[in-house]
Amino acid sequence: MTKMAKLKITELSEDKLVKVTVELPASVHRDLVAYAEILAAQSGQSISEPNKLIPLMLARFMATDRAFIRSRKLRKEANG
Repeated sequence: MTKMAKLKITELSEDKLVKVTVELPASVHRDLVAYAEILAAQSGQSISEPNKLIPLMLARFMATDRAFIRSRKLRKEANG
């Protein structure tokens, strides 16, 4: 058995939530469910609602997008 790579999402956080409705392509939803299953196996956490991973994934994506980070910084500087 091969060792699985560590996922970028490691745990679910308990932060204040804002409700957003989004439609996903079926292929993205299948991947989300698969990701939740792998995360559950790696972390030992039960993940009954894979949709709860979406905010974590979006946050991780934005936190690592260099162009977004630079643009956000420039925007803050311009707005004083």
